[in-house]
Amino acid sequence: MKNKIKNLAVVVLIAVVAFSFKSLDEEKKNVKLESSKVVWKGYKVTGSHEGVIALKSGSLTFSDEKLVGGEFEIDMNTIICTDLEGEYKGKLEGHLKSDDFFGVENNPTATLDFKNVKATGKNSYEVTGDLIIKGKTNPIVFTMSVYGNKANASLKIDRTKYDVKYGSASFFDGLKDKAIYDDFDLVVDLEF
Repeated sequence: MKNKIKNLAVVVLIAVVAFSFKSLDEEKKNVKLESSKVVWKGYKVTGSHEGVIALKSGSLTFSDEKLVGGEFEIDMNTIICTDLEGEYKGKLEGHLKSDDFFGVENNPTATLDFKNVKATGKNSYEVTGDLIIKGKTNPIVFTMSVYGNKANASLKIDRTKYDVKYGSASFFDGLKDKAIYDDFDLVVDLEF
């Protein structure tokens, strides 16, 4: 029995030491929210709409000046349409916040957590992460570029994987020119 306790203590000690060394060479850099930008663009048969949405928090993790991780939280209440004005702008923003789309009253944030980062060039990385929208988690793969204290990425997201099915021809027949495409884009410019 004493040997089992000693062995367990040795394993715990080795684990603590190993994790301690790993965290020493990693540096977490918080994103500057006021100078970072997330632009969204959604597409429909008759055109498109675009706007911005704010980050609530975010950070990138580096080891030996190489990107190794990241995590972000988006404030879904900040969805703004930039290509419309007046009444139509307000209607679209309200509709995007409603349960037809992102249901922000019950789902005020969306998150992205990097699970794997692979260098593909000097400043380029392939990132695999978990994206959570409306409580639904799905993997996403995208390319991120990092230059100095700035990073950018473009993500293509299939909204139907997150139970955002309004106006989707994949789920509703007869929409014709009222159909909204399933994919939308996020273009992210970060400063840290």
